[in-house]
Amino acid sequence: MTRARRLDTSFDNGLVWFRRDLRTGDNAALYYALKHCRRVQCVFVFDTTILQPLIDRAHEQHPGHKPQDRRIDFILASLAELDRSLREGGGGLIVGHGDPRELIPQLADRLKVDAVFANHDYEPSAIERDQAVAACLRDASRELITFKDQVIFERDEVLTGESKPFTVFTPYRNAWLKQLTPFDLRPYPVERYAASLSKPPANLDHGLPALGRLGFAPSNLRDLKLPPGISGAQQLLEDFLTRIDSYAERRDFPAAAGPSYLSVHLRFGTVSIRTLARLAHELSLQPDGGGAATWLSELIWRDFYFMILAHHPRVASGAPFRAEFDRIRWEHGCAADAAFAAWCEGRTGYPLVDAAMLQINRTGYMHNRLRMVVASFLVKDLGIDWHLGERYFAEMLNDFDFAANNGNWQWAASTGCDAQPWFRIFNPVTQSEKFDPQGRFIKRYLPQLENVPPKWIHAPWLATDEQRAEWGVTLGVHYPQPIVDHAHARQRTLERFGASKPGAGAGGDGGGAGSRRAHKKTG
Repeated sequence: MTRARRLDTSFDNGLVWFRRDLRTGDNAALYYALKHCRRVQCVFVFDTTILQPLIDRAHEQHPGHKPQDRRIDFILASLAELDRSLREGGGGLIVGHGDPRELIPQLADRLKVDAVFANHDYEPSAIERDQAVAACLRDASRELITFKDQVIFERDEVLTGESKPFTVFTPYRNAWLKQLTPFDLRPYPVERYAASLSKPPANLDHGLPALGRLGFAPSNLRDLKLPPGISGAQQLLEDFLTRIDSYAERRDFPAAAGPSYLSVHLRFGTVSIRTLARLAHELSLQPDGGGAATWLSELIWRDFYFMILAHHPRVASGAPFRAEFDRIRWEHGCAADAAFAAWCEGRTGYPLVDAAMLQINRTGYMHNRLRMVVASFLVKDLGIDWHLGERYFAEMLNDFDFAANNGNWQWAASTGCDAQPWFRIFNPVTQSEKFDPQGRFIKRYLPQLENVPPKWIHAPWLATDEQRAEWGVTLGVHYPQPIVDHAHARQRTLERFGASKPGAGAGGDGGGAGSRRAHKKTG
């Protein structure tokens, strides 16, 4: 497999393999293929090695029912727009369904291409896939040539003064910014070479597969305010730019329109990271650029976590970044299983936690601040292994990305690099009071608490029976009793982590926001 930033070789026929880059504009692999090939075909493969486990798991839970997955709906809609964009330029999109280890070499043979062009994918399983595809192509005297596209800096491009990878974000960010040049943010001028696009052969131009053919049922994606595709990313970006100045102040409040809501578009590459980073950097240099500077920092976290994964691939196998925390004794047994189910289903009795879990269950999205709150609650209030939360988010999040999801869960669990100190424990009530003071977000997902005044909405169990009767709320009937006492749980967590880290002292914060944000993404 050839990795290239610049390419000097020319080819007759090339094949662009779209993966996490579902756009025509500013796409590195597409640019280099068009520039260096006389004719270029394009393909996307619905990877059954990824999809089939989702289908099998759903069948185990609900035999005979096709699963719903908003991500598949999002991809299909985005592919439809990608195909239209390619056809406007004289090409089109071939869509496969199977194992790309087999389909890509087979398609390359049928099309008689000289090289397959793709953009880097950083997850260990994706690297193994690409190595297998490259080996098959080499056997047929073809190449797989890949390019950096979904990050600004990757792997070893930003290192410490001792030429070692960073493990703390702030010095990494400072080095990242110092190293940044206009060239790093320059878009690839794909349109200049669009004449090389070729239409798919008639026998391969089957259009997009139906959702049912892929094994899935329609989700509620159309009911959500999440426009897919290239145009959807542009729509959200234009909206965000009207309020980016207030991003730093509003991003922590889930009832406010503070985030960019572009994370799923970054995940599937319907918008270029260079476009976003360039805008953020330019705006950050203006006198009122504080919001843009904060947003740019969030974008840099993406590069940081991809870098961590590249240098520490063991985390992809479930290992904690900090090996000493592999000794933690998590809660287990029937009580822990019941507590985990209550967390998943939004039945913990802590309104902000429950509203956040209902948000992810119903929409596939969770506000960044709430990701911190619910993760801390699972690990440090319920004492449940963070791997379970990591896997649940992987199943539910529209914007699921392994590097960020793993890094963020390890941050919250205090097992990761530059993580929340283990003795700093979020208080879910004070977090609620601070970031949803009027309970607007809570009431959006817990309408049974609509009549509860702001003073009591964060901890309704502290009100009297008479007050709750006035509001039409009976604990245990309309809304659960708290499944854990935070003060007691906090002490158990200090003991749990202290036992796994000999010599460490207890102490800390009863529930502040922490010195760093747990889930670093554009949100």
